[in-house]
Amino acid sequence: MAESRPRRGRLIVLAGPTAVGKGTVAAWIREHHPEIWMSVSATTRPPRPGEVDGHHYHFVTPEEFDRLVATDGLLEWATVHGVHRYGTPRAAVEERLAAGESVLLEIDLQGARQVRSRMPEAFLVFLKPPSWEELVRRLVGRGTETEAERERRLATAREELAAEDEFDATIVNTEVEDAGRELVDLFRSGPPAPTAG
Repeated sequence: MAESRPRRGRLIVLAGPTAVGKGTVAAWIREHHPEIWMSVSATTRPPRPGEVDGHHYHFVTPEEFDRLVATDGLLEWATVHGVHRYGTPRAAVEERLAAGESVLLEIDLQGARQVRSRMPEAFLVFLKPPSWEELVRRLVGRGTETEAERERRLATAREELAAEDEFDATIVNTEVEDAGRELVDLFRSGPPAPTAG
């Protein structure tokens, strides 16, 4: 008797404006729901204090990143805030989905659009702040950017917030734990079946 292949896993993409807390919500899920596999992005930016290569990001040189792009080794990639490049290594995501695992991508808006075009079955979730004022407070409170970087990120955030209607669902990040639970519920309940059209 032929072995039945595992049902393909579910891919959820979490995106939203800068400083909305995507990384914090993703970290909560990593800690409390290890059954959900989280893709680790490649980036050309230098590590921030406390970041570990291979855990938070794969920190690569611009030349290594060019090679990944040239060989179609990235599911999506983008230049973020006009400076550094970020991308999702394709092979690991495909392997996990084929094995029937739940996969979470925590990426930016440009990346989410690329994933939607390359993997239409992906379910896109928009993480939004409770208010614009709260988003500004979080960005300033992080203290990891210069004034010029903050202004650039806030300009980008205004554009990103306008893209909410491109997503399949929205979660408001008022409390990290609540937002994380809502996201896990989407994996469990399953995105609605695509409508024929």
